[in-house]
Parts: sequence; C-alpha cells; structure tokens
Amino acid sequence: MSVDGAALPTELFTTIDHVGIAVPDLDEAIAFYDRAFGVRSVHEETNEEQGVREAMLAVGSGDTRIQLLAPLTPESTIATFIGRSGPGLQQLAFRVTDVEAVSATLRERGLRLLYDEPRRGTAGSRVNFVHPKDAGGVLVEIVEPATSR
Repeated sequence: MSVDGAALPTELFTTIDHVGIAVPDLDEAIAFYDRAFGVRSVHEETNEEQGVREAMLAVGSGDTRIQLLAPLTPESTIATFIGRSGPGLQQLAFRVTDVEAVSATLRERGLRLLYDEPRRGTAGSRVNFVHPKDAGGVLVEIVEPATSR
C-alpha cells in the first residue's frame, strides 16, 4: 500500500503503542477488562485539554497497551464519538522517537494532521493525529513517550 506513490511510513514507527477504546464509564470498563481478560490498569489520569479521563492497561509484558477513554463532558470529542458510533475502538497509536519529524514526513506524504504542533498526551507524552479521512477511516495517533517505559 502507498500514499501518493510513496511507501507507507512503517520505518518511522518503533511499535504499536496502544489501541484506544472509547467507553462511557471508565471505572466500569477498568473492572470489566480486569475481570474478563486479567488486564490491569497501570496508569490513570484526567486530561482536561483532551476532555477525557483515561486509563492505560498493560497487555502481556506491558509494552503494548489498551487505552480506555471516557468523556469528561457531553461536549468532549470522546462523547461525540460514543454518540455517533457507540463505545468501541477509537484509535490506533504508533510510538515514535520524534513526533515533529514524523509529523513533517507524514505531511510531506500528503497526510493531514489534526494539530499544527504536538499536544500533551498521556503521562506527559507528545502526540498528534492523522486525519481519519487520510488513513482509511482510522484515527491514527503518533506518540512520543515522555520517558522510556
């Protein structure tokens, strides 16, 4: 698969960082994943800027995670997503070492990003998103962790 004749930027990503799942109630979702799958929360926070309360659940060794996202307000992006699509898979996030460089490369390849500059993500990470219309209907997040896990 290519983007305007250029190879997909797999070399820009170090791994899948997480899969984001929109949920109406964070506490219920955390309890469900623990009870049903034995997957436990390793980090929780409220991100006012993004309008979410979130939890990161470690899978296996913990390097790849599931991110549960619950809306803080009825107007938040996650609330809108749940209202339109229902709870479920909301994003696929790739880990990168330099979010600015990867953003620039993706723009050069014709992809639209949601933000002009990276924003604060979970645990102090820096993030940006590829517009779903440019990624086959998938919201793709690029994540530069604040520190190594």
